[in-house]
Amino acid sequence: MSDRTMTFCYDLKGQVISVTAARADLWPSFDLMLGALRVEEAAQPGFRVDIIETIDLQENPEGKLAFDGEVPFDGHCRMIDAGDVFHLVFPGQQTLSIRDEEGRAEIRVHPDSKIKWTLLMMVLDAALDAGGQHMLHTAGLTLPGSDALVLIHAPSGTGKSTTSLALASQGFGLCSDDVMILRVTQDGVTAWGMPRKVKIHRNTAAMLPFVSPCLGETWDAEGEQAVSLDRLGEIIRVEDVRARPIAALLHLARSADGETRLVPMARTDAMVALAADNVRTGMTGLLPLQKRRMATIAALVKTVPTFTLEAGARPVEAAQLIRAALRQAG
Repeated sequence: MSDRTMTFCYDLKGQVISVTAARADLWPSFDLMLGALRVEEAAQPGFRVDIIETIDLQENPEGKLAFDGEVPFDGHCRMIDAGDVFHLVFPGQQTLSIRDEEGRAEIRVHPDSKIKWTLLMMVLDAALDAGGQHMLHTAGLTLPGSDALVLIHAPSGTGKSTTSLALASQGFGLCSDDVMILRVTQDGVTAWGMPRKVKIHRNTAAMLPFVSPCLGETWDAEGEQAVSLDRLGEIIRVEDVRARPIAALLHLARSADGETRLVPMARTDAMVALAADNVRTGMTGLLPLQKRRMATIAALVKTVPTFTLEAGARPVEAAQLIRAALRQAG
């Protein structure tokens, strides 16, 4: 790396990741996700990321082809499992090489390309995994009067953000409406929320009028607005970023009759549902990181009560149902 390189560090709650590149605009995606977690460079990184702008992308590494196809929004890519190195290749645009045992990753970006979301998420996955943590596609909220969390999982578009905001209007504290980071220790499973903006859909705004003070006049092509946590903090309680114990796991489903209800869910069903949305399989089977994520999911499901939350026309009604169910379970 040249003398012009810049390094930024981010504290992933015990795992510091450093990102080094020739120019700050080579990593805008990192700040979009991690900006609130940036720390001084004096912190000792546990995982290092080097970003190199070059036309030499090294697109044909040796190893077993794990994936070859289209990924949402980012286009065609290949994933190659070389044992001690994992490669992601977007032909003609950028490549990623992750060396788990060395705790580092190298991103090579063509001068005409910008870092893709898929690549960013794989780097974050690897950095968190190196620190014994795993990123799960779930919402997380603290219970009223408690530091304990309920996690809500469901495929995108099922209503996690709407349900999360509805619960927050009833005294729950918002940690994240979409991404929670889990860690398994001898003392149990804890989680913290990735501090990024909440995307509020037109339908959510219509169902929950109390969010209107946070919204502007302009909606994107998907009918959404991205609202900062600071702005939301003016109308609901937004929790600080720290690990908290987990009280329950809820699988969100749409109610067939418009009524909101909470019913017990078999642990095996909860594990299958959570894994289906969070564990990737490839042509070579489960990669080591995915196996460790599966083990984290298993530990979570084993230690907390699991429910199905059928969200109806009035999602705010879920708040009382959750409190009552956890009082009974406790």
